[in-house]
Amino acid sequence: MDKLEQFIREHEITEVECLIPDMSGIARGKILPAEKLLRILRERGMPIPESIFIQTVTGDYPDGELISPSLGDVYMKPDEDTIRLVPWYQEPTAQIICDAFNGDDTAVPLSSRQLLKRIIKEYNDRGWNPVVAPELEFYLVGVNTDPDIPLQPPVGRSGRQESGRQAYGIDAVNEFDPIFEDIYDYCEEQNVDIDTLSHEAGAAQLEVNFNHGDPVELADQAFLFKRTAREVALRHGVYATFMAQPMQTEPGSAMHIHQSVVDFKTGANIFANADGSDSQLFRHYVGGLQRYLPSALPLFAPNVNSYRRFGHKETDSPINVEWGLDNRTAGLRVPISKPEGRRVENRLPGADGNPYLSISATLACGLLGLIEGLEPTEQIKGSAYKKGHSLPTHQFDALKKFKACKPLQELLGERFCRALIAIKETEFKAYNAVISSWERENLLLNV
Repeated sequence: MDKLEQFIREHEITEVECLIPDMSGIARGKILPAEKLLRILRERGMPIPESIFIQTVTGDYPDGELISPSLGDVYMKPDEDTIRLVPWYQEPTAQIICDAFNGDDTAVPLSSRQLLKRIIKEYNDRGWNPVVAPELEFYLVGVNTDPDIPLQPPVGRSGRQESGRQAYGIDAVNEFDPIFEDIYDYCEEQNVDIDTLSHEAGAAQLEVNFNHGDPVELADQAFLFKRTAREVALRHGVYATFMAQPMQTEPGSAMHIHQSVVDFKTGANIFANADGSDSQLFRHYVGGLQRYLPSALPLFAPNVNSYRRFGHKETDSPINVEWGLDNRTAGLRVPISKPEGRRVENRLPGADGNPYLSISATLACGLLGLIEGLEPTEQIKGSAYKKGHSLPTHQFDALKKFKACKPLQELLGERFCRALIAIKETEFKAYNAVISSWERENLLLNV
C-alpha cells in the first residue's frame, strides 16, 4: 500500500486502471478514482466475479457447474511493483496489474498470473530460478470493419502497401516510423523494456525482443506491450494484431520463448558444465520439452486460428519438436552462446497466446523433464521439416491430447485444466457454427 500510495501522490494520479488477465490474456478489471482505490484496499480489497476467468474469447461461458458464471466473488489485490503510468491519457492515470485471491487469501487457481507464480515456486523449492526472454511478433494492418473482408497491409508513408518479403528491412520499418516512435516512447514511460525491434518476413510484420529476466515480470511486459501496440496503432489509423495467422498468404506470428535455469546458491546456469558443454540437466530439460510440449499446445496455440500458422516452411514455422544448434527449422532451437548464456528457444507459442500461460506451460514441460530425467532425441542436422508433422494440426486434436496428459494436468492443477478445456471446447463449438466465405464461394453453386 505504501508504494502504491506514494506513486499516486507523486504523480497526482486521478484514476487507476486495475488490470487482471483472463484465460485468453484479455485485460479485465476495474477503473477507480485513485482515492477510492486506496480506501477500498485499506478496508477489504476489490471484489470481482470469479467468472471473468472462464469467459471465452467471444464473451460467452461454458456449461457445467464447476465453471458456472454463478461463481462467487474473488478479490483483486494490486501488485505494487507493477504500478505504471498510462501514457496515452490526458488526465494523470495509472495502471496496475492485480492478482486474484479467494476470501481466505488462497490464490485463485483459474488465474493465469497465479499459475505462473506457482510454477516458479516449483522451481524455487528445488533451488532453481527460471529465466525467460520472449520474442513477440505482430502485424500492422489496415482498418478492417467487415470481418468477411480479408486483412490488408496498411499504407505506409510512401503511399503504397508493402509487398514481398522485407525481413530485417530498415527502410520497411521506416515506412511506419511515427508509429514505432510512439511505441518506444509509451513503453519507456511504462517501464516496458523492449530490447530491439525488427521487420519480420511478412508484409508490415514486426518483432520486438525483451531482455532476459524474471518470468512474471516478462509476462507482465508482454501483456502490457500488446495493449500498448494496439492503442498506438489505433491512434495512427491502423490496427496492430497479434493473431497467429492474420493473412492467408503471409507467415504467422509467434511468441518465441528463450529459457534457462539458474542455481540459487551458485548463480550458475544449470544448463552448462564448467567446461562449457551441455549439462545432463540441460538434456533432461530439452527431453521434457520434447515429451510434453505437444500435449501442452492448447496453452501455446489457444485459438482455432493458431493452427494455421504451423507449417510455413519458407519462414521457419515449426511443425515438430525436434531440437538443434542454431536451427530455425526446429521447434526447439539452441542458440550459439557462452556457457553462462546457455538456453533453449521454444518456437511453438503463437503471438495470440496469453503470455502468462505460454511461459507457465513451457516452464512446466521443462520441469517435468528435470523431475523425470527424460532424455532428448539426437540433435537434428539440416532441415527439421524432413521429420514431418508431430504436432496436433487443429484445436480439437490438441485438446484431446491435453486431456490425456496426466503429469501435465497434475502440475498445472486439475481445476485450471478442466476450466481451460471447457473454455476452448466452447470456443471450438462456436467456431464450427460459423459458415465461412470459403464454403459460400466453393459450395454455394457447385454441390
